[in-house]
Amino acid sequence: MMRGLFITGTDTDVGKTYVACLIAAKLKSRGLNVAPKKPIESGCNFVNGNLHPNDAAQLLKATQSNLSLQSVCPFRFEAPISPARAAKINNQKIQLNDLVAACTADINSENDFLITEGAGGFYSPLCEDGLNADLAEKLKLPVLLVANDKLGCINHILLSLEAIAARHLTVAAVILNQCEASSPNNESNNLEDLQEISDHCIIAIKHNTTSVPEELISRLY
Repeated sequence: MMRGLFITGTDTDVGKTYVACLIAAKLKSRGLNVAPKKPIESGCNFVNGNLHPNDAAQLLKATQSNLSLQSVCPFRFEAPISPARAAKINNQKIQLNDLVAACTADINSENDFLITEGAGGFYSPLCEDGLNADLAEKLKLPVLLVANDKLGCINHILLSLEAIAARHLTVAAVILNQCEASSPNNESNNLEDLQEISDHCIIAIKHNTTSVPEELISRLY
C-alpha cells in the first residue's frame, strides 16, 4: 500500500497546486521523500518548443524530487479545457490505466510519499474512460479536498464529500483556501458553518500564506 495523498477540488482554479506545494514543502522539511505526480495537465504553454506543465513544475520544485518533469507529468495539452476533451481533439487516446501507471512509475512504495494532483473537480473528466474520482479510487489514497473559501462553497464541498464517500475513500481533510485577499461578504464564516455540519477535519488557509497548519500535516503520515 502506497503512502500518499490525492488532491482534488470542488472546481477548477481553487488552488489545488498552491495547497499541494505547501504540503509537499512541509513534508519535505520533515525528512520525507515526497514524490509529486500530476499525470495529465491541460492549459500548458510552449517553452523552448515543448509544452510546459506549469502545475507539475511547481510541484516538482516544491518537493525537490529527483523525478524528471516527464515522469511527473507525461501527458500535456495546450488547450485550457478538460484534459479528457483536450486529448480527444488531439486524437490522443489516454485511458485510466495509463494515468495509474504514470502515477506509480518511479515510485518506491516503502520510502516515497506520493502526492498526486488531479485536474478540476472530483467528478471532472480526466481521460477517455475516467474521471478524477476513478483515478483516486484506483490509487486508493486519502483525498484532500480543496475549495475556494467563498459564498456557495459549502454546497460544493458537501456534494464533493458525498461523492468521495461513495467511492469508499478516506477524506484526509477539507481545505478552505482563501483565494482572494478579502471575502466578498465579511459576515460569512464558512469554516464555522462547515465545522457544525460536517465531522471531517476542516482547515482554513489565509490568502498567500507560506505554510500549512501543523494540524493538517499531523493527519497525513
